[in-house]
Amino acid sequence: MAISQKRSHRKVTGGVYKRQKKKPKANLGRVATLTKLGNTKRKNIRVLGGNLKTRLFEEEYANVVGKDRRVKKVKIKAILENPANRHYVRRNILTKGTIIDTELGKARITSRPAQVGVVNAILLEE
Repeated sequence: MAISQKRSHRKVTGGVYKRQKKKPKANLGRVATLTKLGNTKRKNIRVLGGNLKTRLFEEEYANVVGKDRRVKKVKIKAILENPANRHYVRRNILTKGTIIDTELGKARITSRPAQVGVVNAILLEE
């Protein structure tokens, strides 16, 4: 069955709201894509309005912006910290705000990898 982003059809009391129309496609949701550290795997998905979203399933490189404002594509060595969920570190899941260890040093992810399809990060001061 499809995942809906609409409110529940049940009231707090347990009663049922009267359905006014069927589930429109605009309320369609999907299971979260938890981007992992590994060989790059991505897939384009059609969304509402005919637009495309790039789902990133696994990634091993990040576009890191340094102090000199230059972007370098570097390999991600490890995931150090994840503010979204502490268990994501153990599972090697990349989300926005994750602190990663790269060839240049520590960096924080600024993009939403599962939504955008790339991992962008900024170098942290040490």
